[in-house]
Amino acid sequence: MKITCFNGSPRGKNSNSNIMVSEFFKGAQEAGVEVENIFLVEKEINYCRACLSCWIKTPGACIQKDDMVELLKKVVQTDVIVFATPLYADNVTGLMKTFIDRMIPTLDPHVKRVDGETLHLKRYKKYPKIVVISNSGFPEQSHFQTLRLYFRRLARNMHSEVIGEIFRGGGEILRSKNPRLESPIFSYKKLLQEAGKEIVKAGHLSRETMEKLEKPLIPHEKYAQGMNKYFDIRLSQLS
Repeated sequence: MKITCFNGSPRGKNSNSNIMVSEFFKGAQEAGVEVENIFLVEKEINYCRACLSCWIKTPGACIQKDDMVELLKKVVQTDVIVFATPLYADNVTGLMKTFIDRMIPTLDPHVKRVDGETLHLKRYKKYPKIVVISNSGFPEQSHFQTLRLYFRRLARNMHSEVIGEIFRGGGEILRSKNPRLESPIFSYKKLLQEAGKEIVKAGHLSRETMEKLEKPLIPHEKYAQGMNKYFDIRLSQLS
């Protein structure tokens, strides 16, 4: 079994998303699987041209010769994809969206009706399962409503399923050096490791595990106060 993460954060290795993925991967590796962490910001990924060449002229292959040639191979060869992205304007980052748009060659252009909706046919016999890892600058979990629906719809179109959702409100807490936050951050990272193990051993995250992962690390009001204090300090340094 192999799990491949595609991280869509512009911060790359220095992102809160990567903090989460790194802990998740520790657990997955302990459970005995191979993992790979790919940072999209380090890759050349051009916009989809909507030319349909990948469906008609060169079936299954985009005519653009950028890093997506290799990345698409990794998509179809892995067992589980982790889509890791910070929350930008209630959705994925532009970098992640461009990557997802360029995944269209993995499908056949022909369509069929399934449960009252039309979708493209499979190009391959097997498609990877999906885990979503995301964090938001806002503390409430409600900010992930759009992302939850988006990846469930994407999984449907990819002939796949979402087997785990890990959403962290108040993601900036994860890089805090405040001694009072050391304990809740440590506990949360251990939960992420357990989630990685659970994906490998059970094939999905239980509702109980996802609920534990969504509990606030600090009260929302305190987090908001901390945000305002941070920006007040930064702005005062400019005057």
